[in-house]
Amino acid sequence: MSAHSHPASQPNGHPAASSASAQPADVLTVPTTAGYVRGIYEQLEDGSRVRSWRGVYFGDTTAGPARFQAARPVPPWAGVRDASEFGPVAPQPTYSWTERVEGSEDCLHLDIVRPDTDRTLPVVVYLHGGSYIVGSSHMFMLRGFNMARDLDVVYVSVNFRLGALGYLDVRSLAGQACANPALSDQLLALHWVRDNIAAFGGDPQAVTVMGESAGGAAVLTLMASPAAQGLFHRAIAQSPPISLVHSRAQSTLWARELVNRLALPRMSTVRDLQDQDFADIVRAGQSMMWRKQELLHLNSCYAPTVDRQLLPEHPIDVFESGTQAPVPLLIGTNADEASFAKFLFQRARARRRAGVRLLSSFDSAAAEEVVAQYNGAHSRSDFAQLLADALFWAPAVAVAEAHAVHHPTWMYSFEFAPVVLRALGLGAVHSLELSHLFGDAQASRISVLTRMGSAADFAGVTQTMQQHWRQFIHAGDPGPQWPAYRVFHSGDPAQRLEAARDNSGADVGLRAVRRFDVESSVVCDPKADKRLAWQDYNMRQWGAGRPELVEALDFITSLLD
Repeated sequence: MSAHSHPASQPNGHPAASSASAQPADVLTVPTTAGYVRGIYEQLEDGSRVRSWRGVYFGDTTAGPARFQAARPVPPWAGVRDASEFGPVAPQPTYSWTERVEGSEDCLHLDIVRPDTDRTLPVVVYLHGGSYIVGSSHMFMLRGFNMARDLDVVYVSVNFRLGALGYLDVRSLAGQACANPALSDQLLALHWVRDNIAAFGGDPQAVTVMGESAGGAAVLTLMASPAAQGLFHRAIAQSPPISLVHSRAQSTLWARELVNRLALPRMSTVRDLQDQDFADIVRAGQSMMWRKQELLHLNSCYAPTVDRQLLPEHPIDVFESGTQAPVPLLIGTNADEASFAKFLFQRARARRRAGVRLLSSFDSAAAEEVVAQYNGAHSRSDFAQLLADALFWAPAVAVAEAHAVHHPTWMYSFEFAPVVLRALGLGAVHSLELSHLFGDAQASRISVLTRMGSAADFAGVTQTMQQHWRQFIHAGDPGPQWPAYRVFHSGDPAQRLEAARDNSGADVGLRAVRRFDVESSVVCDPKADKRLAWQDYNMRQWGAGRPELVEALDFITSLLD
């Protein structure tokens, strides 16, 4: 593809529009509610091409007085705006030997890719992962050129605020603030898709919201948000750490720690934070994440916050109450999400203590019983599996169990790992499935390892997964080879979830899970004993094992209400 020069900027920082006629010259010049955009063709390796629009702004700048506020629509422009270059990433650390921060607060843009046809196609809106801290709509893996072609969709990848600027509720400081800036960004993007995607050949009545890791949790958060109702029609949540949602007490802890790390007075306000350089906020946020050592208690700095508005309750509570978005859901995890944890502790006793400490942060009464199901987490493998299940599998099962009571649900387990990853003891690590779904073995950060192995095996897993995802996106059902996840047999809607929670469905066809490997298969209720242990564990309220800290934080928040 030929190089493209960066467009000039308007005073607000957005690329300037050209003085071209307001009438579209070709299929790459498309009207939006704010103005025309002109895209480019992207040539693929097989000789085919797709249409691509990059850095299309849906929201205004989030800098200055707009920092920590709800997203606002992009101001209209005249003429035709160039959409040949990706927009800036949201402010984020670079994890280099320096403290360099990259990005811009004028980051509310999205990228669109579609096959080079004029057919109306279903839409995939993708939310990137990155622990709520890093990532972008145009990470190399997520550009979606092959996915748009292979799944025959209009692919929309969304950029949104991250870290302290997007996933930290600062309402405990004096002043006005939005509790969930990133969630407001995602909601605004979905409104933009509803109002504009038809002009790009997308069907606004067939929108699938999809994400992995933090992006998968964002999908479930949107399903739990009343403000998102009706904006999408199917959902795909891959490896979603949905239990890690902030309470008001947690938000208070981290907002005050941010002020401390910025060396500001204790009584600083939201306005004081708005006056800081965004790079200083990002650096302070990284400092408190690593030096506060709260990750030892599963207390992440950044997450969506239960705010009684955009997110009225913890998402798992919303699912269990049956008030989530009534859409088909495809959800699952990888078999070895946290295999890196095998190398964290040298002694078996330390691994067990760490496992109990992690789980006690949410439910001190049930922590020991859960750890016992993993052989006390004594071995490296057992500890790694405990951590993976705590962060990803158990929350995903809780969501699947609740959603399946009322709405179509399908669950998967991704278990394919190239020979080198198996030899290293890593297996099907976190995010490994993305190479298959996006149809690009070279885009992975560990592609040097994943390339070593059978190309036929890799291609077979890719074809199988893409067929199921395509069928789900186009029809709301991944196909007859993938049975729905069901928690009871009866079609009687009065039958409650509790009727099927105390026994395994392995013998009666309940809780079907699609396993993706060289030889894919369907299993029923895998790890049933572990599921039963986790169902009695409360993963919705952080702080049970630290009552003195939570009591003090709750006292502070009570003064704010």
